[in-house]
Amino acid sequence: MPPPPGSRFFFNSLLDCTKQKDLQKGKALHAQIIRVGCSSCIYLANSLVNLYAKCGNLAKAKLVFDNISHRVVVTWNCLINGYSQQGSSGSLYAMKLFQDMRAENTMPNAHTFAGIFTAASYVTNAAVGFQAHALAIKMSSFYDVFVGSSLVNVYCKAGLVSDARKVFDRMPERNSVSWATMISGYAIQRLAVEAIHLFEFMRCEGEVLNEFVFTSILSAVTNPEFLDSGKQIHCLSVKNGLLAFVSVVNALVTMYAKCESLDDSCRMFELSSDKNAITWSAMITGYAQSGNSRKALKLFSKMHHSGLYPSDFTLVGVLNACSDVVAVEEGKQMHNLVVKLGFESQIYIMTALVDMYAKCGCMEDAQKGFSCLKEPDLVLWTSMIAGYVQNGHNEVALSLYCKMQMEGIVPNELTMSSLLKGCSSLASLDQGQQIHAHAIKYGLGSEVPVGSALSTMYAKCGCLQEGNLAFKRMPRRDAVSWNAMISGLSQNGYGMQALQLFEEMRREGTKPDHVTFVNVLSACSHMGLVEKGRTYFRMMSDEFGIVPRVEHYACLVDVLGRAGKVTEAKEFIESATIDHGLYLWRILLSACRNHRNYELGAYAGEKLLELGSPESSAYVLLSSIYTALGRAEDVERVRSVMKDRGVNKEPGCSWIELKSHVHVFVVGDEMHPHIGEIRGAIKRLSKQMKDELYESTCDFSSAVDI
Repeated sequence: MPPPPGSRFFFNSLLDCTKQKDLQKGKALHAQIIRVGCSSCIYLANSLVNLYAKCGNLAKAKLVFDNISHRVVVTWNCLINGYSQQGSSGSLYAMKLFQDMRAENTMPNAHTFAGIFTAASYVTNAAVGFQAHALAIKMSSFYDVFVGSSLVNVYCKAGLVSDARKVFDRMPERNSVSWATMISGYAIQRLAVEAIHLFEFMRCEGEVLNEFVFTSILSAVTNPEFLDSGKQIHCLSVKNGLLAFVSVVNALVTMYAKCESLDDSCRMFELSSDKNAITWSAMITGYAQSGNSRKALKLFSKMHHSGLYPSDFTLVGVLNACSDVVAVEEGKQMHNLVVKLGFESQIYIMTALVDMYAKCGCMEDAQKGFSCLKEPDLVLWTSMIAGYVQNGHNEVALSLYCKMQMEGIVPNELTMSSLLKGCSSLASLDQGQQIHAHAIKYGLGSEVPVGSALSTMYAKCGCLQEGNLAFKRMPRRDAVSWNAMISGLSQNGYGMQALQLFEEMRREGTKPDHVTFVNVLSACSHMGLVEKGRTYFRMMSDEFGIVPRVEHYACLVDVLGRAGKVTEAKEFIESATIDHGLYLWRILLSACRNHRNYELGAYAGEKLLELGSPESSAYVLLSSIYTALGRAEDVERVRSVMKDRGVNKEPGCSWIELKSHVHVFVVGDEMHPHIGEIRGAIKRLSKQMKDELYESTCDFSSAVDI
């Protein structure tokens, strides 16, 4: 049937509107077509479906589609491709349209398959892709370059890169999209070596290297071990004149940042004359992930003042930077910006906000954000639990975990390690064993963070055998794992075994960190191993290049002090090259009191008073030393200074767990329900000790009075 008069004019005009995505003009043309009676023309109807689909008005496209009585393959293709371009939201309907098309016995062509494979790439179920692949082969459409490229994309998105490579290798013709898609598939699976080999193969084939190929290969080499490869690719991009594309510059900024070459990343950022939001986001995220959070915040401030609106990914990076440096004020400003930009509904933005508030100690704000979400995910639950543990609310963290269990959320290794840290702080063995059982149930017992936390928990609860068993079962161990076990042995009086474990750690090739040496020096202190303590202190810098921190100096002072070498400890403190403030003098004061070197103790105590110590224990110790020396006027002076500075003696507190119930005792507290029985037991014990002629080696009478 010949097209109606004027249809060619409408057809060409609709093509122009579709290219320009001019929906308003297209609607006006549609009205004219209806008015002149040309709406039944299949060519114009198809053009109208295509116009509305390309302009994103799929409801209108579907309305026109439904009114076409005799649909051809082009009609179906226009709507299928329109829905497939909408991502995951339209993919399922695109595949339903394909089924309807087959039900009407309309034969698909290469364009149909290209659209269907695009839709299938957004669906997690790869079975749809397999079925469409089989049909494409049957109908000889597989050999079309666009169909082949789309199919490669389906398999890559599904994580089936080996299948994607088989399709890629069988393609009779490839274009730059085919190569870029396959390289990107390797990049997503972190198969950098395979991506590099394919890129080299592409060069040998003489294919055109465009910006899409370069962004794909640069996304594959985002690991420090591939920095040299990244630099070579950078040189090639310069040679091919591709730095004019902002996408390539962004990929280079990201690559250098993730390869821990921040200077090169910053240089690329500064050289870029056409920065967009992605460029800024790449640099900000690079700073945040490398620990330069303050620089990340400053750069975001510059971005904000430049007038660019941040993306949701930029906001996540900045919120993470606020978390790392506990910048709560900046974090609150970011929260305001999130609300202003309308990102509050994004789950990953809310997760970053909750995490920021939790790490900054603002648990009320974190709880508000957590409660706002109807269905918080695992990451959000874990952030809340970790936040409560970090801020000392361990009971609340355990209670929240129970709620998480009731919601049917399966924990991960970070959830388990946070809960075990909470149990360690409470010294709650029963709770820790239950969490251990859950970790085994979910297959997380051998994960590195869980194994380390288990070793620490059992050590804190005095169960070294169980802690050692958890440690030995770990398939691999990092420095944190070794530290947990060494610390447990040291703190429970097994100093020699702790040192032996340290030597085993060295033999296995695990590099110790500063925490390791704190544990090792503590073990030397508890056993009175002065020479070994000196050896390990020197080993830090001489063998491992670790600059001693104040805690290492404190450990060595404690080693010397416990061994009675208080004069040597004083000389060591005065020769220290770091700013230690009050810390070291406090240790020396305690050592002098224990070894009855009251003159040197008075010297250390006066140093603490001179530096304005806020700790009540320093004043108590100095007062007891002056009492032992018979210097009553100095005792009064210390008390007066303590009163003037508003220093109050903290009441002692202890707790014990009996039959799954924790009993807490505070000095002067009369609230315990069994206080009468407890006092009676203490009187009986005191009498028994006196009858056995037990004498305390220390006089605490003055300490009690003060």
